[in-house]
Amino acid sequence: MKEAGNARSAAQSARSAAPSAYLAIGAALVFFLMPALALRAQASSTAGTQSSSGAASQPASREITIEELFLKSVEFQILREKAASDDFEIKMSALDDLEKRVAAGVSGSDTAQVEFVLEYLAMEGSGRISRENGRQVNNFPEVRRRAVGLLGKVGTEESKDALIRALLIDVEPIVKAEAAYALGVLGMNDHNEVVQALDFAYNREDPSAPDQNFGYAVSLAIEKLAQKTPGGLKDPVAYRLLVKIAQGNYLRTVKMKALQVLDELKGAK
Repeated sequence: MKEAGNARSAAQSARSAAPSAYLAIGAALVFFLMPALALRAQASSTAGTQSSSGAASQPASREITIEELFLKSVEFQILREKAASDDFEIKMSALDDLEKRVAAGVSGSDTAQVEFVLEYLAMEGSGRISRENGRQVNNFPEVRRRAVGLLGKVGTEESKDALIRALLIDVEPIVKAEAAYALGVLGMNDHNEVVQALDFAYNREDPSAPDQNFGYAVSLAIEKLAQKTPGGLKDPVAYRLLVKIAQGNYLRTVKMKALQVLDELKGAK
């Protein structure tokens, strides 16, 4: 996609996150995502109802769990095993398979399985860390970047929540930028929680040396959210964020994009 390519082509400035930053990230996750952290795979059953004779009817069938969904499909069992592999190339192969499925369109129970595997890969090395002899052995930023990009095309509330987690947890600029852009592609912004997450992530940047790619991706995300919101975005947080980018220590291309989006928001009816 041309826009995504423009975002990735902007100059990048990597930086290390301070350990104390994780406290702020954890607090932000509670604020943004606590309502969505209930176990989605938990089975449930409906209460029995009384018949006309007074006898209780049998409870309705419980919802199928993610585990049971995987057991119904050899293809998804293989995908899950590839995603759980310690090998980078095997994980990338799983993403190749998932990309084809997303491009072809997913629906029904397939959607839950695709989202589950993508969320697993999006947390590989950030939300889920493996160590050997004190050294992290599963830091695969490119795996996470591709996974969050595909999550933006799945179109579920769960994928939105996973993208917000990636945006707030990940310290890799390329992953954060892709997560921001993917949230715009997804276009879900109930109660402005996505704009607030973008603003929180942006405010953690070093203003003296911000990541150019991330700044551009945030502008793109707000632009796409506005396009998918009837009447455009009516959130002062979004306006303020774009002004910060426009006056920040960015390349002219990034600043001009922020100003362009501000003009679009101003003209929205």
